[in-house]
Amino acid sequence: MTERESDDEGARTDSKGRHAPLREDEVERALDTIVSRGRPRLFRTMPELLASGTIAGIEISLGVLAFLSVEQATGSKPLAGLAFGVGFIALLLGNSELFTEGFLVPIAVVLAREAGWWRLARFWLATLVGNLLGGWLSMWMVVVAFPGLREVAIETGGTFAESGFTPRTFLLAVLAGSTMTLLTRMRIGTGDDVARVLASMATAFLVAGLGMYHSVLDTLFIFGGIHAGAGYGYGSWIAFFGWTVLGNAVGGIGLTTFLRLVRSHERLYEWRRSAPASRRP
Repeated sequence: MTERESDDEGARTDSKGRHAPLREDEVERALDTIVSRGRPRLFRTMPELLASGTIAGIEISLGVLAFLSVEQATGSKPLAGLAFGVGFIALLLGNSELFTEGFLVPIAVVLAREAGWWRLARFWLATLVGNLLGGWLSMWMVVVAFPGLREVAIETGGTFAESGFTPRTFLLAVLAGSTMTLLTRMRIGTGDDVARVLASMATAFLVAGLGMYHSVLDTLFIFGGIHAGAGYGYGSWIAFFGWTVLGNAVGGIGLTTFLRLVRSHERLYEWRRSAPASRRP
């Protein structure tokens, strides 16, 4: 078969004789994987969601512990960021839920009409509450168990708690949300555990090592500083958290998730058309 014949065969037409766009099998398979794997997550019971979120808060604190230890020893945030990868690897292999990793997959499930919006809201709320509870408790344990890290914990937490509402901090939050959602997509795009670990380490370097603003991860730094006796308190954390969640959502949902779903919109429409009538508006 010649190249011209191959091109003609691939250029399919619709019922009106118009050329239909070529479909990317790899992209569509990825969407199928996202929807099929994501649906059970939205149908977990509330205790299961809270437990998964709490475990994630505890696991990511291991990354915070590694970050603080390396920063204290070396004074290098990029190296500390690589050490933070311990927390992302724990999340990956432990199969727990981090709030900002719950943008792409659950939203795709809802848009495919495999679950309702209220299940998405329930998933986000329970995951976030669990993350914060687990993170608060685990950072208290870290500060008590490693008193030598108190000073660096106060200093690092203050970087976020006292940063203020500026275009720079908002854009750092947008970048963090986009990067974390990209990590989710990269993990789904490969079945190679080594590649997933490398993606986790690279993301840790970018988010933690370069000082991006992540609502949950940096909350743990603030909690560590508060437990260590910092001058800032929970009022500063609430202000930071609200500002950063907004930026994370813009980056994770408005940029990465939206553009990824646009790229696979034809397959998404097929999921929507095949949904039972009871799930259609």
